[in-house]
Amino acid sequence: MNNAEVLLIDDEPQIRKLLEITLESNGYKTILAENGKQGILLAAHHSPDLILLDLQLPGKSGHEVLKELRTWYSKSIIILSVLNNEEDIVQALDNGATDYLTKPFRSAELMARIRSAIRRNWNDNFESVYKNEDLEIDLVARTVKKNEDYVKLTSTEFNLLALFIKNEGRVLTHQYILKEIWGVGSQTETQYLRVFVGTLRKKIENDPNKPQYIITESGVGYRFC
Repeated sequence: MNNAEVLLIDDEPQIRKLLEITLESNGYKTILAENGKQGILLAAHHSPDLILLDLQLPGKSGHEVLKELRTWYSKSIIILSVLNNEEDIVQALDNGATDYLTKPFRSAELMARIRSAIRRNWNDNFESVYKNEDLEIDLVARTVKKNEDYVKLTSTEFNLLALFIKNEGRVLTHQYILKEIWGVGSQTETQYLRVFVGTLRKKIENDPNKPQYIITESGVGYRFC
């Protein structure tokens, strides 16, 4: 299908085999690592298009592996873990994970997340104009159209929307968004962020109560789809 190469770092042989079969049946090349040290070496040698990383690894933990990889590896990393507490999810995303999927997961959902993450790699040099169905955003002219009509956004609202678009498909934590838009020292003002997201949804969503663009990741942050 696409010949993209995926590195899987997981210490469970059954999981590695299952994911190898699933990935290769969907057209991906696979590289397998059973611990963090081996995974880092393989990542350096192959420079895969995407890494799937478990958090509970022998020796180096997944969190440690993620932080080390992010000192030089810039492509997408998806966390696959049985750990589903908010602390681990937020820590992984803040340390540079592109996405987080809790085990057990559905194969179809994993494939969709992988496709989105790899598209994000290819779109790192994103176009200045974003178009999707009824929405058009020009990041250079700082204009927004919905159904061909201009939508008036405040400077902060546009900056927030631009941040989402530049990270399309990626879960952004509350703390990351607040720091990027309002600066260091504002990371605890999550209610402030909710107000701005709510206002932005009213302007760009067909139904703000059932958003199709700005999706809430409960307790963690938001994802732009």
